[in-house]
Amino acid sequence: MTEQKQELKAFIRVLNTDLDGNKQLYMALRKIYGVNYSLSNAICNLLKISKTKKAGLLTDEEVKRVEASVREIQIPKWMINRRKDLETGNDQHLIGGDLKFAKESDVKRLKRIRSYRGMRHAIGQPTRGQRTRSHFRHGRSVGVQKQKVAGAAKSPAKPTADKGGKGKK
Repeated sequence: MTEQKQELKAFIRVLNTDLDGNKQLYMALRKIYGVNYSLSNAICNLLKISKTKKAGLLTDEEVKRVEASVREIQIPKWMINRRKDLETGNDQHLIGGDLKFAKESDVKRLKRIRSYRGMRHAIGQPTRGQRTRSHFRHGRSVGVQKQKVAGAAKSPAKPTADKGGKGKK
């Protein structure tokens, strides 16, 4: 028997995403947008590939099987990320760019119909009922702005000229 030594690939390409070849397969699959821990475990169990196998050690055939199973996986209804889609009415699990596009179009639809959630998205406030008194202030300056204060301190106060009326002669 001759022992074949497999070479560890640094990256493998699955569904237009580079997966780290040094990570275990179930952790590497989570890099794909729309694949979470539960789904990556389900994929590994379905294909009967060890979850702890390094992703870089997968053969080309195994990579194709993983890609096909991610696209058309038969998972329970509660794991699907797009149940009863508004346009089609079907249950589907979107991955990658399709999921990003669907999320963007959902937010645009909410803004267009001027729903409460849509308006909260538009002004950058939390949409799920969180308190706003002490959080959600990132990205906006609150309080004194240093540049304006420094600029005001450098320029001397200009005296106002008296324009008519009663004044000292």
